Amino acid sequence: MLQLSDFDSANNLVELFLSRAQERGDKPFLAAKKDGHWQTISWREAADMVCLLAENLRGLGLDEGDRVALVSENRPEWCIADLAIMAAGCVSVPTYITNTERDHQHILDNSGARAVIVSNVKLSQPLIPAMMRSGVPEHIIAIDAIAQYQSGALTCHQWSSMMEGDAAAARAAVDKRIAAIGRSDTACIIYTSGTGGAPRGVMQHHGSILCNVAGAAEILADDFGWGEERFLSFLPLSHAYEHSGGQYLPIGMGAEIYYSEGLEKLASNIEEVQPTIMVVVPRLFEVLRTRIMKQVSKQGKLANYMMDRALSIGEIRAGGKMRLRDRPMEFLIDKALRPKIRQRFGGRMKAMVSGGAPLNPEVGIFFESMGLTMLQGYGQTEAGPVISCNRPAAGIAMETVGPPMRGVEIKIAEDGEILCRGELVMHGYWQNKAETARALQNGWLHTGDIGHIDSRGRIVITDRKKDMIVNDKGDNVAPQKIEGMLTLQPEIAQAMVSGDKRPYVVGLIVPDAEWQVEWCREQGKKFDCQQLQELPEFRSAIRAAVDRVNKELSVVEKVRQFTFADEPFSIENEEMTPSLKIRRHKIRERYGDRLDALYRS
Repeated sequence: MLQLSDFDSANNLVELFLSRAQERGDKPFLAAKKDGHWQTISWREAADMVCLLAENLRGLGLDEGDRVALVSENRPEWCIADLAIMAAGCVSVPTYITNTERDHQHILDNSGARAVIVSNVKLSQPLIPAMMRSGVPEHIIAIDAIAQYQSGALTCHQWSSMMEGDAAAARAAVDKRIAAIGRSDTACIIYTSGTGGAPRGVMQHHGSILCNVAGAAEILADDFGWGEERFLSFLPLSHAYEHSGGQYLPIGMGAEIYYSEGLEKLASNIEEVQPTIMVVVPRLFEVLRTRIMKQVSKQGKLANYMMDRALSIGEIRAGGKMRLRDRPMEFLIDKALRPKIRQRFGGRMKAMVSGGAPLNPEVGIFFESMGLTMLQGYGQTEAGPVISCNRPAAGIAMETVGPPMRGVEIKIAEDGEILCRGELVMHGYWQNKAETARALQNGWLHTGDIGHIDSRGRIVITDRKKDMIVNDKGDNVAPQKIEGMLTLQPEIAQAMVSGDKRPYVVGLIVPDAEWQVEWCREQGKKFDCQQLQELPEFRSAIRAAVDRVNKELSVVEKVRQFTFADEPFSIENEEMTPSLKIRRHKIRERYGDRLDALYRS
């Protein structure tokens, strides 16, 4: 039987995996849909593949501590590759599949990755030019067939050739190697956007992720009980949240991992797979909530009445009360409405864990009202990434992010900033001593978030100390980078972008005064700022400038909509500091409604 002590005694993630594989044997481990059918890989088969790939990576000349980048959508091979890189004694460098060529080059240059594993032709297209321009990587390993590349020191290898060899001999070599890998050794470098826009490499050690896994497993064990668990993997595995919570947590629990086919097929995948645990971001909950409400609205007056009553009772229960007169209706809802909703989530769901971005309490109350347990977590890549999580035993309150997890120490600084300490905290940013010194002070991680701890020991986040945008999918976006690129355009003097908890980035634009005068002269228009902003051709000219910038940005960074400010940001109107930095909270106070309207247009 699995014990929490297993996580404490494990020296590294590969050791934990191989231990579980030994116990689970031929039971299914990884599953993906191919040709319309779910096909599984057993624990034993996965262990053989991990060991063979690890030894073939060593055969390419890779050594202890060498970095290997991983560019792939979620699939069984992602998990196998990640584990194999670590089993080879190397450091895994996951990257987003939405990365531009420039993003890839920065990560390759910064990490010094000697090899890259890529999944398919499409993802190789922006990657290979970056590899050639970087000149650092020596090998590219393709999971699916891609064109053979051999330019200088860059050599292409096929996944199938990296699976050749004697599995028993490979296992023996891996066992010997990982015996020397400790909890404090770096497991992976996960890149996250910095305040200046350049992604920073967070060095997550084995103990950081193992500490996270132990904390999450304790919540599941104490509040829900362990059984034959099944996870549905949907969020990008290059995100620390899914990497720890959606991959290493199920590995530690001996659970199955099924890989979703994507957002469009997610609803049907959930019904087919019947997961017991899902790790998701708030945006997904919002989409599912909207779909459910639309479906119920078409089912007649009784269904709509029951939905309304379920939500009203849910709001009362969220406040910690349950009125006696509501009990008969609660009984009816539990028999007639909730089973149908739960069936849409496969019928076996124990808990859905929300993280990566703040959850709207209204959305949380909706799912709780529908009989689905929702746990909101909090954290950041620098902390493994989970710091705290709501749990039934502590009393779920949607306005909090729960108590600190096992092995996590929290304190509130004098200015209200949340500080974190424990094995989960990173050892630093890769090749970035300045940022490391700023984030880690006297053993404490400075999270950049403002909050307090309530009377029941739960963390309440009240504000963000840092300016980072976290969209509703949990992606980090550095606003200064985008704003800097916008203001380099001759048409734009100033800009502020927004998008926290939103599906995309929008912008507030101050057109350049001199450019406006010149444009009016060329167009034969009278110079009037207010009237100009209402002209379709003027807006098109600014749109062209924004589009030029968008070409250089990743998908999550692109400015989808924009509006105009009434006047330039200045010290006089309190929208700039004396050092000429924009005061975001002041600008939002003035233009918040205008920016919000861009999401309704």
